Amino acid sequence: MAKAARGQSGDVDARGMVSGTVQDIVILEGVPATGTHVGKLTTRVSEAGATVAFALLDFHDEAIRSMGQALVEADRTLMLCRGDRVLTQPASRTGNFVAELCDGPVRDALLGVAPLRSLLVIGSGRMSRAQLALIDGEGKTRARAELAILHPAGGGTPVTLAVLREVRGYGKELKALSSWLCAAPGGQDGLAGLVPLLFPAHQPYDPKPKTGLTAKGAAYDAANGIIHAYLAVMRQNEAGIIADHDSEFLHDYRVALRKIRSVLSLFRAVYDEAQTDALKRRFSDLMVPTGRLRDLDVYLLERQAYYDLLPEPLHDGLTLMFDIFRQERRHEHAKLVRLLEGAEYAEDMAGLEELFADGAGPARGPDAEHPVHDYACGLIWHRYRKVCKVASAIGTDTPDAEVHRLRINCKKLRYLMELFAPIFPRARTKALIQPLRELQDNLGFFNDYVVQQGALQTFLARHPATGHQDERSMAASIGALIALLHQRQMQERARIVTSFAHFDSPATRRDFASLFRRKGA
Repeated sequence: MAKAARGQSGDVDARGMVSGTVQDIVILEGVPATGTHVGKLTTRVSEAGATVAFALLDFHDEAIRSMGQALVEADRTLMLCRGDRVLTQPASRTGNFVAELCDGPVRDALLGVAPLRSLLVIGSGRMSRAQLALIDGEGKTRARAELAILHPAGGGTPVTLAVLREVRGYGKELKALSSWLCAAPGGQDGLAGLVPLLFPAHQPYDPKPKTGLTAKGAAYDAANGIIHAYLAVMRQNEAGIIADHDSEFLHDYRVALRKIRSVLSLFRAVYDEAQTDALKRRFSDLMVPTGRLRDLDVYLLERQAYYDLLPEPLHDGLTLMFDIFRQERRHEHAKLVRLLEGAEYAEDMAGLEELFADGAGPARGPDAEHPVHDYACGLIWHRYRKVCKVASAIGTDTPDAEVHRLRINCKKLRYLMELFAPIFPRARTKALIQPLRELQDNLGFFNDYVVQQGALQTFLARHPATGHQDERSMAASIGALIALLHQRQMQERARIVTSFAHFDSPATRRDFASLFRRKGA
């Protein structure tokens, strides 16, 4: 049972929901009944109030659900249910991104989770409220719960969200009430099962799906399982890309696509060579149309960071640049939507899904039957040694292209470790990925600064200052921004050397060798 510090329950909002400290939150199917005996006490449930529309909200990756929390919007109020608190605030907002919510405790809590993410509707229906009390023979309340009764749209069994609050001095009775609710049909302590109970047809989103990998399988089956799983992730993100709810849909689509391409590139000789080359071209053709839109998304997401870099007199020029970016983004998004909704794309994806369906697969190559564990060790150990070799040569004068090569090798190493993680000890693998992630972060920042400078220089070439005041203002702002980005690029290069030293520690070397180096290697 989730416990919290004893004290006042909190403030009552205009619609009757008490915010603040709670002792437990239980969900169950149906509505608790009046007159049921719980030990020597009896339940009393008030008549439910009028129903109002509700929506269950979450982010693109369902981060709120994965944290064991729930965000409900009803009657112009946002209610964030957590393990030990219920936070409420008005639902008014200028948009669906967290930063666009009005000030309040829900906004403050979500800003720490995903400030640049949009809230999306997971499901909706009608909601009513009631009160549950556990009373003794004299009619005195010994424990109580606020009930939010959720009726899913389209019918189905209502689900009750019971927020339990202790009556001072009656902790034992509160435990009895919680146990009784948990024993009811569908009763669960906590919020993890709310979505499956309320919307059983909903498919939870997982950007890192299970691939069915086993240590005793064959490399061919591993490759098929990974590609099959990430094709499904791509398809799950298509509707969100088209609707343009959040840039993360395109980001996850591209990450899934990159992982598929990594399998085709790194799992050498698992598939027939000619078919591997053909598949590489097909997946590359899927990636190309998404590139410019993703670049524009990144620039627009980083808009405030650009403003923070420059003094206020240079902000007008940035505003003009971002206006042009927004116009170009609308054009690029419309172009990608036409592709995703087109018959050619649908036919191509259906063909790929059929090729990698369970029991199917491309033509086998010479390494198809290689045992997965040995095959994974060989790939990871080879890539790790390559990372160390490239990184050891990085210094203050190393060309940017070499730093980029290190970044690509680190990315491939991490993909391999994450893809094969199910067949290695979880804690040890996670401990090795952490310093690699830190090195990748530094390499990513360095690459961003290099790419952004190049993109801004290209932008200036396409929009030269020809004498108009706005154009001169924009050129001055972009010139100053390029200079600052170059300065940060140099600072990040020094951090890369430090991060690699951490990654290349004697302990890390020993752990890599112990886990992945095969005898005789």
